[in-house]
Amino acid sequence: MRFVTTKSLREPQTQPTPAVSFGFALFEGIGLDGGLYVPESIPRWRPEELARLSSMTLADIGARVLQPFVDELDYDALLSIVQDALSFPIPLVEVESGIYALELFHGPTLAFKDVGARMMARLMAALFRGDHPLTILVATSGDTGSAVAHAFHEVPHTRVAILYPKGRVSPTQEAQLTMFNSEATNVRAYAAAGSFDDCQRLTKAAFADPVLSRKANLTSANSINIGRLLPQMIYYVHASGQLAAPAPPVFSTPSGNFGNLTAGLMAKRSGVNIGRFVAATNANDVVPAYLATGRFEPRPSIHTVANAMDVGNPSNFDRLLWLYRGDLDAIRRDVTGSRHDDDEVRATIQKVYEERGYLLDPHSAIAYMGLKSYVVSGFSRTSPGVFLATAHPAKFAEVVEPVIGRAIPKPQPLVDALATNRKVLEIDATFNAVKSVLG
Repeated sequence: MRFVTTKSLREPQTQPTPAVSFGFALFEGIGLDGGLYVPESIPRWRPEELARLSSMTLADIGARVLQPFVDELDYDALLSIVQDALSFPIPLVEVESGIYALELFHGPTLAFKDVGARMMARLMAALFRGDHPLTILVATSGDTGSAVAHAFHEVPHTRVAILYPKGRVSPTQEAQLTMFNSEATNVRAYAAAGSFDDCQRLTKAAFADPVLSRKANLTSANSINIGRLLPQMIYYVHASGQLAAPAPPVFSTPSGNFGNLTAGLMAKRSGVNIGRFVAATNANDVVPAYLATGRFEPRPSIHTVANAMDVGNPSNFDRLLWLYRGDLDAIRRDVTGSRHDDDEVRATIQKVYEERGYLLDPHSAIAYMGLKSYVVSGFSRTSPGVFLATAHPAKFAEVVEPVIGRAIPKPQPLVDALATNRKVLEIDATFNAVKSVLG
């Protein structure tokens, strides 16, 4: 499989950006023309493979999902990588009749981003062929950074620099982000005096600077990197196999930078039994607004209780357009937008806990609301519904505990992170500040 960029497909170029291998796209992060890497095609699963899906293990599914895209590694090597990276369960839990939570928070940092980050780190370790260590530069609105920090901690030939918005992540998220700052390790997290959009702008500027990018040997671990995006297809396929339902399930995905939703749409395109998607957002609703009006209008991000989704200019929107060749009507046939505010989030956490005994974090609550609004509107009365539960509620105890009126038991990874002496490294939200920490 070869990979091209969204920009090369969208804009006529006098010198088209050449197609590259998966390994090249993985280490390059962003295309040489500034576009995002996408596969030249999405091969479809054969009918006999789909018939076996319900009996396949998570590792088998993961290796099969990645095999068409990763020419450099054989099936057995991919299987070994998936078994090591995804050594935790991804259960499908029925919350109410026909409504399921796909729990993606059983990894080491208790968030769905463990899936993509751990897979990416191991793929990089398996394919690295250089002498100069890689610098993984990441902007995070919360969970991505801690997942990347843990995934790459002590991985040979790498160093990690994470930018997160000062004062805009939860105390638990900051504890997980900064727990390696006080050690002599390969991981550093920096609190930038700005928003997530500022952090993302600074990382893009660093990648666009040819001198800095070459000197630091930069690559990305955000969902803009194809090596983090493709593994996210795995859990959609896994969920479809667990359901084994004749009617295609509807998935509701809490969406910020829109890598998670894009991966799901790619899984659907590969022939897996998936119906429609709900793109569920908080107040940062530029994609639901686009679906409603046809206008994509990025704007500064708004701080909410679901802070990992506080993105005003989602990078993966380019991949969404690529997947549908810019056809808005085609996107609308597969994706419905849904927007929910902080008051709705708190009310839903309380309601579901009291009525169903199931505890949601703010992001998962938005996904649940998106699914319920879709079902209530009459679109789906026979298809099962799956909402992505993307973070453990204990990660957002400061939001959840006042709502339910009790303390949430902390899983051991959080206990360990909170017990670590926190060393916050602050920088200005300027390109010069970023250059200084990468130099």
